Amino acid sequence: MALYPKLILDALAQVIYPGTKKNLVESEMVADDMRIEGKHISFSLIFDKQTDPFMKSVLRAAEANIKHACQMVGEEVEPEIKVKTKQAPRPEPDKLLPNVKNIIAIASGKGGVGKSTVAANLAVGLSMLGYKVGLLDADIFGPSIPKMFGLDNFQAYAIQKDGRDLLVPAEQYGVKILSVGFFIDPNSATIWRGSMAGSAIKQFIGDADWGELDYFLIDLPPGTSDIHLTIVQTLGLTGAVVVSTPQEVALADCRKGIDMFQNDKINVPVLGLVENMAWFTPAELPQNKYYLFGKEGVKRLSEETGLPLLAQIPIVQSICENGDGGTPIVMNYDSMVGQTFLSLAQSVVTQTNLRNANQPRTQRVRVESH
Repeated sequence: MALYPKLILDALAQVIYPGTKKNLVESEMVADDMRIEGKHISFSLIFDKQTDPFMKSVLRAAEANIKHACQMVGEEVEPEIKVKTKQAPRPEPDKLLPNVKNIIAIASGKGGVGKSTVAANLAVGLSMLGYKVGLLDADIFGPSIPKMFGLDNFQAYAIQKDGRDLLVPAEQYGVKILSVGFFIDPNSATIWRGSMAGSAIKQFIGDADWGELDYFLIDLPPGTSDIHLTIVQTLGLTGAVVVSTPQEVALADCRKGIDMFQNDKINVPVLGLVENMAWFTPAELPQNKYYLFGKEGVKRLSEETGLPLLAQIPIVQSICENGDGGTPIVMNYDSMVGQTFLSLAQSVVTQTNLRNANQPRTQRVRVESH
């Protein structure tokens, strides 16, 4: 006679778990992984913790009841019972990243202004200055951080820690990195609803082993979107760095990005502005500056808003080449552009310290239920 799952479940329904005074089925302790192959039966029982005092006696009783039930239908079996423990819940939002000192968003009003390039070089620059750094690529629909760090082929994995399965960030150039790019086909479009993207971001923040960090940078998508709201509802950001080109079209969107962070409901300090693609200097004419996107537009916006101008970064072919090659240009600290990015990192440290000395800790945005 063939064995079937109901026979096994009926046998397990005769075993009482002392902790609940109910049987194993009623206590929802039988995992959904039962396999019956000939006379081999395997499944898992779920306990709250590995040190459950009733575990051994329950396992013995379950095995004995299964053998007896099978003998009654003329089958001799050797059941294989595995033990699983319940996944510890994700910490409450206010208790996420307890060992992270500063959380900084890198944002831009529009795409194509080099925000991810700035985020990558800033992260490595901070590491070069001796800080422990993490970088979350929250640009769900256009993740470029893996390529910029030479991690196109990185295979993400999880470890069990403190009763939870935690993603392990990649480590490159002294920076811990997580990106949706580690989990999707790089040649396929990411077609997710906002809720799916938000869930992924929450998992990258709350279900990852980030450890101790001085700076946790979040490379946001361009514009203002659901992802931005998810971030500020999940974490109290230390501050934001807003990136723009000097072009008037970009500056208009940059103002919206600044306004989003400074909005009364969000109230995240803007640490300063970065003017990217500030000018072009050809290698053969190092003294010449050509202002392809307008001259000092972000500098004027800095003066207008009273926000610090953290850096003016020129258009240099090597920035693009190093980004595509997976080696951020800041590591070439002998170069003029490498020095500029390293100076940006130092400016961010200075502004972060000033902010922490003079302003209270940022509170995450509370979602009001109606």
